[in-house]
Amino acid sequence: MSESTVLAVPRPGAAVALAPAAASPRLTTARGAALYIGALLGPGLLLLPGLAAAQAGPASLLAWAGLLGLSALFAVVFTALGRAFPSAGGVIGYVSAGLGARQGLAAGWSFLAGVIAGAPVVCLIGAGYLTELTGGGRVGQAVIAAALLLTVLALAAGGMRTSATAQLLMVSLLIVVVIVAVAGSAASAHAANWTPFAPHGWLAVGHAATTLMLSFVGWEAVAPLTAQFADPARQLPRVVGITLAVTSVLYLGLAVVTIAVLGTGGGSMAPLADLLRHAIGPAGTAAGAVAAIVLTLGAVNAYVNGAAAMTGRLLGGRDP
Repeated sequence: MSESTVLAVPRPGAAVALAPAAASPRLTTARGAALYIGALLGPGLLLLPGLAAAQAGPASLLAWAGLLGLSALFAVVFTALGRAFPSAGGVIGYVSAGLGARQGLAAGWSFLAGVIAGAPVVCLIGAGYLTELTGGGRVGQAVIAAALLLTVLALAAGGMRTSATAQLLMVSLLIVVVIVAVAGSAASAHAANWTPFAPHGWLAVGHAATTLMLSFVGWEAVAPLTAQFADPARQLPRVVGITLAVTSVLYLGLAVVTIAVLGTGGGSMAPLADLLRHAIGPAGTAAGAVAAIVLTLGAVNAYVNGAAAMTGRLLGGRDP
């Protein structure tokens, strides 16, 4: 048997056997958590707190809370699957174990196609936020998006350690920027922004949840990276716990402050930058631009690394 980890797709009722993994670049808990956080966050963090507040007012917090609870359930499921099948196949292994090899490969190719088609779109979204802040038309947006995508591909070409280290730095910077936005703008909060609590009715909470839903996908993207942990059974619960805590605090913190400070104005194209301007003045525009770059690079970096790990499983039938 090869030294690589080989996922044996079982017959119905049979067990899944995994051979020992070969030596490969290992993810530390911190770097792994950074990749997971990047997969769950994205350019949507720049816009969605304001859009949800505009749709449902303060009641949009109920949508945030419900979706965070749903994300926690996904986290539990993917943690259990990752500990049971720590393979670079990711969802390929999970689907194969339950439904068979053909369905597993279909899921893998679908994920890979989604990353190939979606990565440029995510870069365009981040670039659009950047040009909204700094100026520039469609051509400028396209050039910035191309530069962001090429940066991620260069990181991926440098290997997992390079990508994960860069991700850790980016996520750390993002956390600092969001803390500055939340803590610094809190003094500008207005109690009147909380009434009425549901200005558009309770059904608007469902509309807000629909808008926010895609903010909570991403667990599947980093599933192929479980084989990069030296001890998935021990590290995965820690990584997932850190990821849930950080994403919950960032999302809810921004949602609360967006309502408290910006009120109905939270639906602008750049609510995070608006909060940063309340916190640190004109420099907030530059800080918002940095956040746009970091969020875009972080999300695409996580997805590209997951897709790269899965590609070896799709093309060769073995983990890389």
